[in-house]
Amino acid sequence: MDMRTRPLNLMTVTELEAFGKELDGIRERALADLGDRDARYIREMVRLQKQAEIAGRLLIHLGRSPLTWGAGVVSLSVSKILENMEIGHNVMHGQYDWMNDPSLQSQSYEWDTACDAESWRRTHNYEHHTYTNILGKDRDYGYAILRLSEEEEWKPRHLLQFGNYVLLSVFFQWGVALHELEFDKLRDGSVTLKEKIPFLKRFARKGLKQFGKDYLLFPALAGPGALKVAAGNGLANLGRNLWASTIIFCGHFTEDAQVFTEAECEGESRAQWYYRQMLGSSNFTGGQWLHTLSGHLSYQIEHHLFPDVPAHRYPEMSVEVQAVCEKYNIPYNTGSFGHQYLTVLKRVLRSSLPPEDHPLRKRIPFLRRN
Repeated sequence: MDMRTRPLNLMTVTELEAFGKELDGIRERALADLGDRDARYIREMVRLQKQAEIAGRLLIHLGRSPLTWGAGVVSLSVSKILENMEIGHNVMHGQYDWMNDPSLQSQSYEWDTACDAESWRRTHNYEHHTYTNILGKDRDYGYAILRLSEEEEWKPRHLLQFGNYVLLSVFFQWGVALHELEFDKLRDGSVTLKEKIPFLKRFARKGLKQFGKDYLLFPALAGPGALKVAAGNGLANLGRNLWASTIIFCGHFTEDAQVFTEAECEGESRAQWYYRQMLGSSNFTGGQWLHTLSGHLSYQIEHHLFPDVPAHRYPEMSVEVQAVCEKYNIPYNTGSFGHQYLTVLKRVLRSSLPPEDHPLRKRIPFLRRN
């Protein structure tokens, strides 16, 4: 990528190299400092998650009032959010491999969601983090469903994409689980369904396991209260899906998050990769509870820069990252949670419309601009 083609910043080759070394230094200092503090943190998160799950399931099963049942739904939803965001996602990035704890190893961890961990490590850890926001390479960008950039070709189906956005959010765990199926490539014929049979078998095994646990096993244990338990589990999954999708969209699809072409990124250096992560990512501010429940993806910039560093360290690392951004005149995209989410909605809606010169703009009144 030729950084000088980006008007937001002008750096000489020497400055670019120095910029990359400064970010390398931030990462190396954090990794060199890993120890008891980090081990205590992740084990405390695991303990809290398990307690929230036990409390949630007991309240859903045994609660005799709507208030008690609702408290159980909230507790179970929080448990699922913690397990997915602060524990599973971060563990599978290898952030705690150094502990040599078999329950926290990135290559063997299996999380409480419909997405098979092996599939996630391939599509997310490799594809997304390597090719972040590169059109045609990063399939996490829009999940092959949403058009989010003027550089993507507009098609009539995009007029309905806000509805697709809502559906994706509601069924997020299943959308992510099916991501490796590559609907876009199946549609254009570059991939055949036969080639996806091994993946579909893994998807079926994991999906049936998740469905069976929440909608068959635990409801069966409740006897006459089976429907109440199934409904509670369903709402807890819905809460987790809506929360996870919102957090992820706020880190990737705000109005200021940039996209790149394959040509721009060909042969990029480590420093250029860092630069692309900064321009393509967004942070949001909030209290400690928000950072914890987001898996510290409220610091998406730092996560994209340092995915293998324990995420609870991102707040302190962000101070150094912002100083580097200021030094090299690089934008640091952050704002309140509410503001960033509103810009996501604006981007989804704006990108659903045809380009200004498209015939539909003239033929359909509500598409015309005043």
